[in-house]
Amino acid sequence: MQYPEPIQNLIECFKKYPSIGAKSAERYALATLSLDKEIQDLLIKSIGDCSTKITYCEKCNNFTEEKLCKICKDKSRDSNLLCIVEDPRNIIQIESSNIYNGYYYVLKGLISPLDGIEPSDLKLEQLVKIIKENKTKEVIMAVKPSIEGETTSLYISKLLEKENVTVSKLAQGVPIGAEIDYVDSLTLELALENRQKLN
Repeated sequence: MQYPEPIQNLIECFKKYPSIGAKSAERYALATLSLDKEIQDLLIKSIGDCSTKITYCEKCNNFTEEKLCKICKDKSRDSNLLCIVEDPRNIIQIESSNIYNGYYYVLKGLISPLDGIEPSDLKLEQLVKIIKENKTKEVIMAVKPSIEGETTSLYISKLLEKENVTVSKLAQGVPIGAEIDYVDSLTLELALENRQKLN
């Protein structure tokens, strides 16, 4: 026996979320039914608004409701710095640290020929245009430390060789408080490569 069609449809929708299996989707659907009517209405409105009002910033590809996102419109930020991230949610993470005050560029993916993502898919001509317009001095690659991330970082570094801009990447290595015994070999290798002098 199945649930009535509206509940079954809701379960199927939840199953589309990352890491959500059939049982979790069922729990979420039934929990949604038990929410106050007010919250259900807000949920419906929020999903509708995200579908119709949210778009990508014309300049940096961040989420926005207008042509330009709030960060691109903020003239008080440091135009010498441009942080390159894979996904708009990475901007939220970096912004929450309150230590970076430059601009961003969202790639919306990483170079990965196996997944059919080529450099041409990342709109890198727009990136070069922004760097020239802002007279950017440093580009910070803040992408995940994976083969795709390294490939993308190297490609962008080569692309910007003639632009008189420094290309750096986030330091990688052993997290604070971690036991060396439990650190994987790739993280340990990166930690050794990115070691810093103490004197």
